[in-house]
Amino acid sequence: MSEKSINGICLEICSNSIFSALQAQEGGASRVELCQNLENGGTTPSYGQLQGARAQLSIGIHALIRPRGGNFLYNDSELEAMLADIRCCKEIGIDGVVIGALNADGTLAIKQLEKMIDAAAGLHITFHRAFDRCLNPLVAMEQLIALGVSRILTSGQQENAYAGKDLLKLLIENADQRIVIMPGAGVDAENIASLLAYTGARAIHSSAKMVQPSAMTFDQPAISGMNEDTWYTSKEKVRQLADILKNL
Repeated sequence: MSEKSINGICLEICSNSIFSALQAQEGGASRVELCQNLENGGTTPSYGQLQGARAQLSIGIHALIRPRGGNFLYNDSELEAMLADIRCCKEIGIDGVVIGALNADGTLAIKQLEKMIDAAAGLHITFHRAFDRCLNPLVAMEQLIALGVSRILTSGQQENAYAGKDLLKLLIENADQRIVIMPGAGVDAENIASLLAYTGARAIHSSAKMVQPSAMTFDQPAISGMNEDTWYTSKEKVRQLADILKNL
């Protein structure tokens, strides 16, 4: 599917539902990273979400492959689930997968990654923000290049991409166009232009999210949870980001 650039820059929007993905498309995104459970860092979207998004979107869809929240240290059963999810994405016609796995010492789990990459043959492959928990980012980048990964989503190993801009710039310089370094985390209309200018990045990732309060008029005061606010992609915020990119 189409992954149009905006003034030479790819704008990826992280969306946690079909509705949010459609908002991203209408706002002018290049593609979406589809997930669910964004409030917990994102997990693999359901079959229904993947199928529905592919049927309704004309822009690229990359699916997050992450079976649970928490760390990126996976056991054999979790790996098998991720491999099955990757195969499902291929069958549905998803354009790419977003993967990651680490060893307990912070190095890349190369054998697990090789299995996921083999299962994803023919798809775009992004290494997700497990990169921000890895031991040595420059070594890890070289390993991911050798594995044939297309891009790395990273905040520069800081809480947000702007705080990590120095490492992001260093990674981009050392990558020398062999792999795409895509800044993400906390990217918004206030910092997107300066972040791109400082780092030299040509792809950028944002959730462009809004908080929607629960519409329930009845509440059960004896029970906590299960009536929280929800997050969704804001078409207006995506359009604002796209307009900034058009005018760089």
